[in-house]
Amino acid sequence: MTYKVFVINPGSTSTKIAYFENENKLFETSVFHDAPELAKFPTINDQLDYRMELVLKFIKDNNIDLTGVDAIVGRGGASYPVRSGVYEITDELLEDTVSAKGRIQHPANLGPQLARKLQKIYGGRCFIVDSTMTDEYDDIARITGLKSIRRYSHLHALNLKATARVYCKEHGIRYEDGDFIVCHIDGGISVSAHRHGKMVDGNDASGGEGPFTPTRVGGLDTLELLDFIKEIDIPDFRKYCTTSGGFVSHFGTSNADKVHDLVAAGDPEASLVWDAMIYNICKGIGSMATVLEGRVDAIICGGGLLRFADLQE
Repeated sequence: MTYKVFVINPGSTSTKIAYFENENKLFETSVFHDAPELAKFPTINDQLDYRMELVLKFIKDNNIDLTGVDAIVGRGGASYPVRSGVYEITDELLEDTVSAKGRIQHPANLGPQLARKLQKIYGGRCFIVDSTMTDEYDDIARITGLKSIRRYSHLHALNLKATARVYCKEHGIRYEDGDFIVCHIDGGISVSAHRHGKMVDGNDASGGEGPFTPTRVGGLDTLELLDFIKEIDIPDFRKYCTTSGGFVSHFGTSNADKVHDLVAAGDPEASLVWDAMIYNICKGIGSMATVLEGRVDAIICGGGLLRFADLQE
């Protein structure tokens, strides 16, 4: 029997789309979005029609017949926290994601909405897989120095889990038997600790923790931040956390190729900022090694920025 599976992964700098029959990927695309382009939309949900046009164009350009599609998968967004796994998109899950019950504003929130739109056209069943709200943290990882503020799991769980599983399959080991540091390095950056099949800690990639990225500010000095916020509105600062920080703040673009071209040309500012991003990723990896008490079977890295050899090194 042939199962038709259509997959949509909306991210901070791209929309990735693919069509499978069983495990065979027949068509795929990745459409890049520079952050200033997406900044034209007041909210994440306002991007829905724009991203839907890309999906429908992909289907039309490749003459894909989704009649009788079995599964439509939309990357899971800001519902309530869930364990790692596959979940069918219900009305309640869709409503929670649209209203961002998980307290993050990220294009992943569009995944379930796009899947449901396609379902209305072609039928089939809709799912999310390892959503951004995947939460398997140890309780000790949740505590902060303010009783009213706790740490939450907001990472690229889909990419982190998949990258770890691919590594384990290639090396003939069970994901549930190992201890790994897994990184997703692209428009957003997640650095996470995986102990025996559970993602027990990591940086809050949507909340501002960890390395700065092509679009996000990363961790900042709290007192300096308070002075900075006095000069701008809170909604504007939220954009720095998700779409207007990092490379966008320094260079006016989230296009890592353009920034790396400056590095290759010897631009001193671009070189310093680029190296600082890598430096902060390495600091994050070191902290996750501490979480795992030094017992690290592998450091596994994935994501679009791995295309740059100096970052890999």
